[in-house]
Amino acid sequence: MTKRPLLLVAALFAAAFFASCASKPPVIPENASAMELIQRAQEASDRSDWAAAIVFYETARERFGSDPSVLVTCEYETAFIHYKQGKFALAEEEFVALIAKYESPEGSSLPPRYLILARKVLPTLREKMGKPTS
Repeated sequence: MTKRPLLLVAALFAAAFFASCASKPPVIPENASAMELIQRAQEASDRSDWAAAIVFYETARERFGSDPSVLVTCEYETAFIHYKQGKFALAEEEFVALIAKYESPEGSSLPPRYLILARKVLPTLREKMGKPTS
């Protein structure tokens, strides 16, 4: 009989704990630079606050998307978040699009690290989806 109140208290405590960890919409300063937005996105991602990270990446893309380096950074990182979330089909689509961007005539001017990373992640992602990796 005494176990029931303890279980109830434990359940309430757990619910309160997880509710306090819920993500709040991030505050995005109007004058934030691309690097500041990307840094904040990385920090949110490190906390597994995927929603906030994506908001920061989308904001950086909207404000600074004319800079190809910022654009591919945000595109890769967003795809990788989707991969970590288990949204494999979406992540695959985003990685394939990113690789195609690198294979276009303008691709040679892009920072090569995101191409390297996307090519490393894509086979693992496809394996998790039960698809051929080649």
